[in-house]
Amino acid sequence: MRLEVVVIPVADVDRAKDFYKALGWREDADVAGGDGFRVVQLTPPGSACSVIFGAEVTSAAPGSAQGLHLVVDDIDAARAELVECGAEVSEVFHDAGGVFHHAGTDGRVPGPAPERRSYGSFASFSDPDGNGWLLQEVTTRLPGR
Repeated sequence: MRLEVVVIPVADVDRAKDFYKALGWREDADVAGGDGFRVVQLTPPGSACSVIFGAEVTSAAPGSAQGLHLVVDDIDAARAELVECGAEVSEVFHDAGGVFHHAGTDGRVPGPAPERRSYGSFASFSDPDGNGWLLQEVTTRLPGR
């Protein structure tokens, strides 16, 4: 099995499409059907998993998708690229507990993980609806990955 699509809820399909395309995400589909149905699929650069959003695609409230992770090799470079594309991205942080980030902004400690530990450095941003994304720096995979 492979995770290939994540559905995110948005209020304005064109605004969301413009936002993600400005980040450099590839447009895979934009298909309209009857009765106002529309589905847009975009894929982040280098990802095997896409996002889908649209009209009549999900009953979830716009902005309710949280904790969506984009794994990167270099968090500083990825953050800079997103900022250059117009996204408002937090500063790099790590979690006070050192295991995984807490929900929201609780437990955030400024700067990358101590010794730049793989899986431990994050930065966050949201789309125009408030769907929450995290960059996570992974330089060395855990065994079995």
